[in-house]
Order: sequence, then structure tokens, then C-alpha cells
Amino acid sequence: MRTEHLKTIEKRLLWLSHWMIHHANHIRPKVDGIKIGGHQASSASMVSIMTALYFSALKPEDRVAVKPHASPVFHAMQYLMGYQTREKMENFRGFGGVQSYPSRTKDIDDVDFSTGSVGLGVAIASFASLVQDYIDAKRWSKDRSLGRMIALVGDAELDEGNVYEALQEGWKNDLRNCWWIIDYNRQSLDGIVREGLFDRVEKIFDAFGWDVVRVKYGALQRAAFAEPGGERLRQWIDDCSNQEYSALTFMGGAVWRQRLMDDLGDQGEVTALIDRRSDEDLAELMENLGGNCTETMAEAFAAIDHDRPTCFLAYTIKGWGTPIAGHKDNHGGLMNKTQMAEWQSHMGVKEGEEWEPFATVENVAELKAVLDQVPFFSKGTRRHFDARIDVPQIELQSDRDLSTQMAFGKVLDDLSKGDSKLAERIVTTSPDVTGTTNLGPWVNRRKLFARHAMHDAFIEHRIPSTAKWEFTPEGQHIELGIAEMNLFLLLGAAGLSHSLFGERLIPIGTVYDPFVCRGLDALNYACYQDARFMIVGTPSGTTLAPEGGAHQSIGTPLIGMSQDGLAAFEPAFADELAVIMEWAFDYLQRDGEGDPDERTWLRDETGGSVYLRLSTNPIEQPVKRADDDFRQGAIDGGYWLRKPGPNCEVVIAYQGVVAPEAIEAAGQLAGHRRDVGVLAVTSADRLNAGWTAAQRARSRGNKSALSHIERLMMDLPAHCKLITVIDGHPATLAWLGGVAGHQTIPLGVEHFGQTGMIGDLYSHFGIDAASIIEKVNGLTPGRSI
Repeated sequence: MRTEHLKTIEKRLLWLSHWMIHHANHIRPKVDGIKIGGHQASSASMVSIMTALYFSALKPEDRVAVKPHASPVFHAMQYLMGYQTREKMENFRGFGGVQSYPSRTKDIDDVDFSTGSVGLGVAIASFASLVQDYIDAKRWSKDRSLGRMIALVGDAELDEGNVYEALQEGWKNDLRNCWWIIDYNRQSLDGIVREGLFDRVEKIFDAFGWDVVRVKYGALQRAAFAEPGGERLRQWIDDCSNQEYSALTFMGGAVWRQRLMDDLGDQGEVTALIDRRSDEDLAELMENLGGNCTETMAEAFAAIDHDRPTCFLAYTIKGWGTPIAGHKDNHGGLMNKTQMAEWQSHMGVKEGEEWEPFATVENVAELKAVLDQVPFFSKGTRRHFDARIDVPQIELQSDRDLSTQMAFGKVLDDLSKGDSKLAERIVTTSPDVTGTTNLGPWVNRRKLFARHAMHDAFIEHRIPSTAKWEFTPEGQHIELGIAEMNLFLLLGAAGLSHSLFGERLIPIGTVYDPFVCRGLDALNYACYQDARFMIVGTPSGTTLAPEGGAHQSIGTPLIGMSQDGLAAFEPAFADELAVIMEWAFDYLQRDGEGDPDERTWLRDETGGSVYLRLSTNPIEQPVKRADDDFRQGAIDGGYWLRKPGPNCEVVIAYQGVVAPEAIEAAGQLAGHRRDVGVLAVTSADRLNAGWTAAQRARSRGNKSALSHIERLMMDLPAHCKLITVIDGHPATLAWLGGVAGHQTIPLGVEHFGQTGMIGDLYSHFGIDAASIIEKVNGLTPGRSI
């Protein structure tokens, strides 16, 4: 594309993005006094980069994670191309309008990756490239072109630690086809960055095998440097501090002239160079850094003719081209009405034409013809689709004591022995805990993934080992280092493969349950993208007794309940787990409408991701159960393990591995309390979600709406007492008493654990059978046991 066309597009995007923000803050009626915001200055510093990238460099197969604060430029671009509506632009940051940050699930335009929490969009680009290589190695489709996975990066995002974790993981996995384009405007929310940061950044990227392209000077500056005296101007620019450069930019051309003449005026070549330019021209020259020059950025992108990971360090002016350029408060600042009016005149936009996509364009037909030929937009929106995969029946029975973690490994091992398409599309991953989370048998059969084969020396030398670590392009396990953020970012990228690359994967990740919290921001991010994956947190709770408090999770059941887009389960028995996993493999693939199932009031047809909280504690398994109530109850969130009688005085409701304690306590209560019931909860998350949804439906006029937990508890007499117990925070189940108004005694873990035997810790935290009996004795009427 010709430079003049890029400049025209750049000017349109600059205006439309800033007008949208101005309209939201100063024109649209407000119902409260809260600032709307929108990041005008951060958008301005990116507009030249994004113009050059999208309109001269990208192809349809490329994918981009847009810097959160450049969202207005992205939406302005989509509006210009006809993929965004004026109605939603006018409602920017309002209900149902354009979102503050690009969102795959909330915006209507062509968002590749949601962004918002800084640093995560940067990293997911590299993991998407890894997923693309994984799919390419399987050769499921022969006509696919490999795209570049690109992140538009705010320089302050380099403060986020997950960025460097991702760099290391990329190096280990031979990363390619990945660009990170850094908007190096040297200003953040609270100030201006330290001098010399670019030097450290370059060294870090170089250490991890990236090419670094420094884009510092624009075309105007390079032309000036070629003039007599130009080298001294270049040296002055290089020596000028970030703060000084920002301040001079804000003050404008006359101040630039005074300062340059004071520092460089020689009554000779340099003076002549400065004098040849008006104040306006001089300001334009000094603000023409590489990242603010579409011509320079287009040349930088076009020069890359390889697939090595590349970092572009693009120098920019924050607020470039606007009255607030360079001011240290401009991150959260906005042009006021007076500034906007003057800027509107400067931009040549007539009153009443503010929303016109092609306002100020002299030859609209010519520009539209040029836009029609832009490769990136040539195929329209680029969301792919892949058909759902049939899920074979999964059965698991055991006549011996078994833990849910062992059962999980057995399910995957059984699948690995078969030739189902489901097994073919499963990809597992783990942050250096593959063996200790029972993925070993799966990995031994299905091998580890690498683009180039790497043999296991232990196998070659016939050294006995349970782990057969053979890396091959056909492998189906991606081994990660100990960085839980990377785990969830990879699951997020793999869980979007059907949409990004048109090939469905079934990603399964394992992690020690307490360290779900280490990656929580990335987990939330993956769910917000509507990525589809299964995360297995194991071992969990104080049941991991010998490891001590730092490895004993407490609050993760509440995370499972509160995390949108994630259905959380904590089964106690192997047959429950088998039923749940069979359902989950299908649930991961669903993409239906949001109407709830009136049996449970859960929106199961929309699908989502799944969290399994498992344990290493082997417990006695029940006899074979094949009844529909059990199978459906395990999926819906709960079932009666022991149905209560009509005069039930006590119900013990448990979730997870404490099942034997609940069962033992119920046995001891026999003859001391009438018609005792035992409620097996497999998912407090799904029971609670269905209950709140049914209440909403009733409040809106559907008086017959009943959730699964309401049906389970509807026949309990009012005097019945509930004892809830979980190896986790007691609030997970404490709400059950609110379903039908029963007094509830919640048992669980509220404080850090310590080392010991399981029995010691269960007793210490009051979640063993004796503690349940103690609560019944002390808090319910009846004979002492």
C-alpha cells in the first residue's frame, strides 16, 4: 500500500478513536458522576503502528493480541472496514456498547484474543504459536498456511513477570512465527520510565533467541539526519532524557526551537537545519519517532523474511498528534471540550461529520477500492469452526481402594490405548508435575510433543524408569516448566484452537491444587476468552497431609464456584469421576444458546471449561452403580447416597474425599437420630448456580422453576439439621441451609494446615467422623451418641 494511503487511514483512525472517547466522556448524557475514560494518549501512540501492521503487513491467517489501551484504535479500524456499528461506537464503555478492551465474547468485531489484564495478551501470542505448531505437526489439514501470532505491547506491560516466564517457555519450545511489537512511549499511569530500559529489554530478548528490531527514527528524522548538521541532531535526540523529551513535546514547536538552538545552535549547519523549518514543522520532525511513522513501521514489518521470533521496539510519543502529547498526566487524561474543538478544526473534520468513516478523505472511491484489496480483511471475519467430536463411553470400576487422582490417570490411560478421535485430539500439559499428577501412563503411550524428535537417553541405555520421555512431532503432551501462569495461558490458547485454526483440541492440564492460585489471573483470562479446557487440581486439601500447609489448598472450591465459564467438580469415587469426565468431554465442545435447561436451570448447552479437584487419598469404592439417578446426579452436582426418611432429623452433606468420614458418621448415627440422609455433592458450583438461576426465574414469573438441589431437599422436614463437610473452606457448602430454610452446621478447613497424618489433620480441623458426631451431639436435639 502506498504511503499516502497509509497516512490517510492513520488520520482517520486517530480521529475516530479519539472522537469515540470524547463522545463517551463529554457528549453522551451521564447518569452518574463517574469518569468513563478511554485512554486517548495510549491510543494515539499506537495508531501509526496499527495502521502499518493491519493495512500493509498482516495476512488473514495472522492473529493479533491488541494492547488493552489501544482498543479504541482497533474498534475505529473495524468501524472503518464495516465490521463495527456506529450505535456501538456511540455507546463506547456503555452497556451493550464497544468494550473498553478488546473482547472475543462481548464485542461484535473480529477480536482474535481478548486483552485487559496487562501482560497476558502479550504471552498468549507465543503460546498460540506453539499450539499452531502442534496442529501443523499433526498434518490434519494440508492446505493451512502458518500465520504469525502477534502481540501489540505497551512498554509498561514489560513489568509483568508472566512476560518473562513466557519468554523462557518459548525458548524451550523452539518458538517461531511470533512478533511482539512494543509501543515504547516511555510513559505509564504514574510517571515516565527509567532511562536505559530499552537496553535491558534488548538484552533479555537476545538471551532468549529473539531478533530485536529497534525502530527509533521516522522518515522525516532520517531525512533530517542526512542534511548537513543532521548527525548532531541525531546525537542530541539519543542523549535527551525521556522526561525532557516528553516535556518538550507537550510545550510544542517554539520551545523545541529555543531548546535546540540553546543546545545545538552554531550559526552554521545545525542552525540552518533548524531555521529551514517552521515551529509546526519542527515539532512534527521531533515527534516523528519510528513508531509514529507509518512508512517506517511498514518498512520494518516488510523487512522480516524469516520465522524467528521478533521483537520490534518502536519508539513513540504518548498522545502523538493530539494536544495532550507528551504530558506526564496524559495516561488517564482526556482532551477537554475546548481542546477537542481546536483539534477538530486542525484535523479538518466538519461539525456533523464526526462519525463519518471517510470524512476529510478527498477521493473516497479510491480509498474504498484500496481498502477492498487489503489482504488481512479480504476474507471477512476470521473465526473458524470445527465439528464436535464423539465421546466414547467411559466406565471405571474398582474392587480396591482407589483415589480420584489414580482414577483420572486410569481414564486417560484407557483412552490412550484406543483409536478414538477424542483420544487423538486430547493434548495434555503440566508445569513439571506430570508424573505426580498421574499423567505418566498417558504420556508414556502418547509421547511428548516437540517440533523435532528428541530421544530419551534412559531408553537408549536401557536404564529402568517409569517415565519414557520421548519427544516427537506426533507427541500429545506439552511439558512446561514450573510456572502456573504459563499453564493457563497455554490452556487458553489450545482451548481456542477450533476458532483460531479450525482444528479442535481437547486440552487437559494438571497442577497441584493449591497452585491454581498462582495462575489465577491467567485462568480467569482463559475463561473470559471462552477457551475450552479441562484443568485438574490434584492433590488437594489437607488430605495432602505430609506436605504441610503451603501445599494444602483451602479456598480452591470457592474459586471453582465463583469463576465464570468454569464448571467445578470434586468427586469422591472413581465411578463419579468417569461419568463426569464423559460429560465434560462433550461439554467442552458445546456452543449453543444461553437458554437454561428447565430441569436444572443450568446453561449447559453453552458449554465451557471444567475444573476437577481431585485427591491422592485412596478410599473404598462403592459397588457398581448404573442407575440414572446416580449418573445424572453426579453431573448435575449431587445425589442421595443414602436417601433420608420422612422424619429425617439429620442430613450429612459432603463433597469430595471426606466421603468415608460422612458415611462412617451416618452409620454411627443410626438408632440415635431418625431417618438420617447422606447427600453426595459432586459440584457445589453447579448446585449453587442452578439454585440462583431458578430463583431468578421464579422472581420473573415462572413459579414452577425448581433447581436440582431444591428437588433433592424439598421433602426434608423443617426440623432437619444439615451437617456439611468438605476438605476445603466450609463456605463451599454452608449455603445449602438457605435452599429450604434448614439450620446448617458447616465443617471444613479455615486455617493453614501443617504436616501430619490424614487422621491427625482431619481431627485437628474437625472434618472426621468423630467431629461430625460431636457436632450432632452438641448442636442437635436427641440422645447423646
